[in-house]
Amino acid sequence: MTRRDLLGTLVATSLPASGQMASRGVTAKARGKASGMPFNSSLSDVASAAGLTAPVIYGGVNSNTYILEAIGCGAAFLDYDNDGWLDILLLTGSRWDGAPADATNRLYRNNRNGTFTDVTEKAGLTRLGWFCGVTVGDYNNDGFEDIFITGWPQNILYRNNGDGTFTDVTRQAGLLHEGDRWGTGCTFVDFDRDGNLDLFISNYVKFDPKVIPPTGKSNICNFKGVPVNCGPRGLHPETSMLYRNNGNGTFTDISLPSGIAKATGSYGLTTVAADFDGDGWPEIYVACDSTPSLFFKYNQDGTFTENGLEMGVALNEDGQEQAGMGLGIGDFNLNGTLGILKTHFIEDTAALYAYRGKRGFEDITMRSGLGVETRYVSWGAAILDLDNDGYPDLFWVTGSVYPEVEKKFPEYPHRTPRVLFRNLGNGRFEELLEEGGPGVSAAHCSRGCAFGDFDNDGDLDLLIVNLNEPPSLLRNDVKGENRWLKLKFKGTKSNRSAIGARALVRYGGRQQVQEVAGQAGFLSVNDRRLHFGLGAERTADVEVRWPSGILQSFKGVASNRLVTIDETRGIVDSQPLKP
Repeated sequence: MTRRDLLGTLVATSLPASGQMASRGVTAKARGKASGMPFNSSLSDVASAAGLTAPVIYGGVNSNTYILEAIGCGAAFLDYDNDGWLDILLLTGSRWDGAPADATNRLYRNNRNGTFTDVTEKAGLTRLGWFCGVTVGDYNNDGFEDIFITGWPQNILYRNNGDGTFTDVTRQAGLLHEGDRWGTGCTFVDFDRDGNLDLFISNYVKFDPKVIPPTGKSNICNFKGVPVNCGPRGLHPETSMLYRNNGNGTFTDISLPSGIAKATGSYGLTTVAADFDGDGWPEIYVACDSTPSLFFKYNQDGTFTENGLEMGVALNEDGQEQAGMGLGIGDFNLNGTLGILKTHFIEDTAALYAYRGKRGFEDITMRSGLGVETRYVSWGAAILDLDNDGYPDLFWVTGSVYPEVEKKFPEYPHRTPRVLFRNLGNGRFEELLEEGGPGVSAAHCSRGCAFGDFDNDGDLDLLIVNLNEPPSLLRNDVKGENRWLKLKFKGTKSNRSAIGARALVRYGGRQQVQEVAGQAGFLSVNDRRLHFGLGAERTADVEVRWPSGILQSFKGVASNRLVTIDETRGIVDSQPLKP
């Protein structure tokens, strides 16, 4: 019996009851003695002062009728006007009993002084509906970042006109699909490395409110005996989609001939495309809810093979499916490969996967210290160096999907805090409950999470979607003398957004790899600029591999600088952002 056959048998015999999300029902491990090491990062919510005061409307406040209301949406850090400062895109949902008139996706321009201005109407992005995921990339290589948004019942492609406005070009680009589909994860990815960004979309369930029973109308849809919305178990799963960029502003649906549509039976959510195995070609990983997650390997001939079981990322180390929600990728163990952080349902751990070469990935969750936290439904995730010490930390946001339960069982609150694990540098992580600042301990019902340096001060901040309340903008204030390096890429032979560009940075006897991705977190988009904490090191050596195959090497790059690298000309700019 092959590994796939064996694990497939385990999946078939361990499914939870219909109407529920998968959970192992595990008890958290006992917390050990705290390390006592100082943590020099503090996160505080500055959203209100920054002008981010409009709530993200998504479903009912005290109850949800359908699962569409519970999943929520993502957000993006992007520089849509090319001024060097991160702007913000926040998605929205609706309500079955009528959403407020101003429930719209929102674009905020960065004023470069810690505040933002709502430019949604001026930009032409006002839109009502149920929206979920976002990816950002220059699909037509004109030098301006475009926006693709998934949702129900249709998705949207916005072309950036370069003058602060956007145009809906979904139909003329060939991206309108037949019928109603619930698009969730999405990512721009140049899978064939021809210099044009293709588009991958994961879909969740076949959602039809005329067929799915509402909350309270099905005996099997309950949590701890409390009636809740039905799904995903018991609902029909959707398949993923792949569109090839034709190079003329249009796309062709190649889901069937590429083999992508052959992967059935999973509820797809967040999508990440990156070169996990280091062969120069991107793989596509999809976090799937309550079903095996999907890992698409490109065969370099226009087709893909789904081999998540063989690669060790479809299930957890017990061979069980989990409620895959969010994804963070990064080199958390500093071995020059990309690892994966995947978040899950309450009474289960997040999963941490380390890449082991030909053996695929290994689930190292428990030995890494993450088994101490199982209390929350977890969503947007990131592997990022918050204190610039050169060791990437782990962060994720949380929030219940069942607002009805708290009234009867206060031990299952709807709003819950964020989770932060500090990298101890020895293969283990330590959860910080208060040391991360008030932005970590604050309780919200959160979903999407994007990270980036919105104030250009040399550290990583976080943008968080909170359902039915304003978002959180966690400003990171780092004290001490730790240094950093930011890398910004400009593609020429490769796609202009440099999605898929990969940097290996060596500093102080350590090494760390990062890659520019089109989506991560939970249905969200991070800062395109790759950020490396360097600890005390004043210089670093940088190696870059472009999607085109071009390799570049730079010795002794100065720290505390934003370094811009052109694919054909090398370093074209280096500027300090912080004294």
